[in-house]
Amino acid sequence: MSERPRVAVVTGTTSGIGRAVVENLAGQGIRVMAVDANPAGEAVAEAVGATFLEADLTDGEQCARVIGAAVERLGSVDILVNNAGIQHVADIEQFPPDKWRKIIDLMLTAPFLLTQACWPHMREKGWGRIINIASIHANVASPGKSAYVSAKHGLIGLTRTAALEGGEHGITANAICPAYVRTPLVERQIADQATLNRMDESDVIEKIMLSGAAIKRLIEPGEVASVVAYLASDQASAVTGADWAIDLGWTAR
Repeated sequence: MSERPRVAVVTGTTSGIGRAVVENLAGQGIRVMAVDANPAGEAVAEAVGATFLEADLTDGEQCARVIGAAVERLGSVDILVNNAGIQHVADIEQFPPDKWRKIIDLMLTAPFLLTQACWPHMREKGWGRIINIASIHANVASPGKSAYVSAKHGLIGLTRTAALEGGEHGITANAICPAYVRTPLVERQIADQATLNRMDESDVIEKIMLSGAAIKRLIEPGEVASVVAYLASDQASAVTGADWAIDLGWTAR
């Protein structure tokens, strides 16, 4: 009897990195549950034969429901890709507390709750992959991004702790830390960055997003998805607790 296909849960899948990850993993024969608060994600999932689940991951009960649904509908959870994210740019004095809470809930608390919910299933099988999409802002900071930077720094701590606890159970945990990726999330920041830095929107990519990069371009979502695919594979069984920089040389300084 052939081994059953592995099952991946991927969050934040309507566009950008998440969409590229769903397409890549599904293309390898992995059964994917694509999770997003935007119902438009259903068409993205269906196009590649993935299963879609609409969920608000800022709600802890819905995080548990996601993993339960994956087990019920697909039979297991072998791979968890925590990608869902939002952004708000404002200095600390002006940062809305409700925006802070939503960013932390979605980008730090939800990955913890999803990891916690899938852990028993991975431990029982002696195999699991936790892959957290972090950012260069998991290692460095930028003005105007207090909540985003705090969430991403925290995600590295969660990744390392999960790696230490998961090692004896065959569960690896890693984070991917890209610089600016060509996604709608990045594109929506341009106006806010222009206002915060008192510059024209046409200058934001060059003077803000690429200012610290050795390679002067945006990263493509598929480049990040390729690293996810590697970390989700058997070939990466010795890789855990790492934060993988895909940052165009940002952190080489």
